[in-house]
Amino acid sequence: MTIETTSAQKQSLHQWLLDDDFKSKKQAILHRWYVGLLVLLENPVAAIGLLIVIALLLIAAFAPLLATHNPYLQDLSTTLLPPSSEYWLGTDELGRDVYSRLIYGARTTLYITVLVTVIVAPVGFLIGAISGYVGGVLDVVLMRLTDIFLAFPPLVLALAFSASLGPGLENAVFAIALTVWPPIARLARAETLTVRNADYVAAAELQGASLPRILRRHLVPVCLPSIIVRLTLNMSSVILTAAGLGFLGLGAQPPIAEWGSMAAAGRQYLLDAWWMTTFPGIAILLVSLAFNLLGDGLRDALDPRNG
Repeated sequence: MTIETTSAQKQSLHQWLLDDDFKSKKQAILHRWYVGLLVLLENPVAAIGLLIVIALLLIAAFAPLLATHNPYLQDLSTTLLPPSSEYWLGTDELGRDVYSRLIYGARTTLYITVLVTVIVAPVGFLIGAISGYVGGVLDVVLMRLTDIFLAFPPLVLALAFSASLGPGLENAVFAIALTVWPPIARLARAETLTVRNADYVAAAELQGASLPRILRRHLVPVCLPSIIVRLTLNMSSVILTAAGLGFLGLGAQPPIAEWGSMAAAGRQYLLDAWWMTTFPGIAILLVSLAFNLLGDGLRDALDPRNG
């Protein structure tokens, strides 16, 4: 009886979430997100990407429990050991466990990705939305500034900023953020231009709504789905750029575990200790691919036509 009651409750909740005859604002919001989740899970490729991203989050959260050794403990008596039952992915040139460092490297990767996203999302939105809404000279100035940043390849620009700021994790985050915000600004401007002359925006202006209120109440809901998709797709390039900076010694500094610097350390041992470069490279590939697959799925899931 209890099982039947629980099943009936789940079915009722499912129907309530799918019902498009909304009784409250809360139901409308939950309906959109629930339908988007169903669309996302119906795409097997996007579901795989989502699973890999969730796995990355869990690995980063429980790194101390998953690691089999201290990732920073050096032991010169166990240098360059191949994968074995004790050292699952072998050891590096300082005798550190590659598997444990790979696990802790997930934390560094997530730290860079999340911090860059937190920086560029509001900055890109504000620049693009203000440019599209205000227009005129301000629009020209902001968009030409955006064009200057877009004229350079992101990795080259990140290398230039990182070299000028100096090596370090925080400087690498700032350098990457400077290369990621222009596409977000362009996207926010395009979305803003589609609703700038809408009736509800004009009504808000007539009621004396300030620019911050219009941005928050009317432009954020319009731009948010597209920005979320763009940020998700950008995460793969952020990971690759961070790995590139780490590979060149401009990102996270020793002894911090970071996949790019781990791959760089294995270059001179590539023939004798292939595992030092191979496993960090595979991790970078899988996570970058996962964010790309997830971004493609979110593009379909957040499409208003699916709601």
